[in-house]
Amino acid sequence: MVVPHHPGGARLARHRLAAELADVVPPTLLADLIAVLAELVGNAVRHARPLPGGVIRVAWQLRPSTKGALIQLRVTDGGSGSTGPRLRTASPDAADGRGLHIVAGLATRWGVEQDGMGQRVWAEFDPAPTPRPDLVPAG
Repeated sequence: MVVPHHPGGARLARHRLAAELADVVPPTLLADLIAVLAELVGNAVRHARPLPGGVIRVAWQLRPSTKGALIQLRVTDGGSGSTGPRLRTASPDAADGRGLHIVAGLATRWGVEQDGMGQRVWAEFDPAPTPRPDLVPAG
């Protein structure tokens, strides 16, 4: 799908993803997918140029496996002209700098592909979630 290179683009992408995958993946995984997609689109709006036409391309793909569906999210933008997205260390009082840590924490793996047209940031989610002993349920 194509969304505007504008903060509202993240909302459109989240709603479409939720509508298409609500009956396909468990609710907890859907919440993770929505959070990661919001971060990736938000980063594209804040840090990258739009594609021609002032847009960002957003896609997701489900690939069947014996353990369930592997899910990949992709956000393509016009690139930033810098080194591209990377994890940063944010001070405790910094207003930003944590988004890719959220992506890295929720996704099984993520990465960046660049070409002459721009960049694609992707995140993959394995069908069988990896145990996270560092995360403790609240309450």
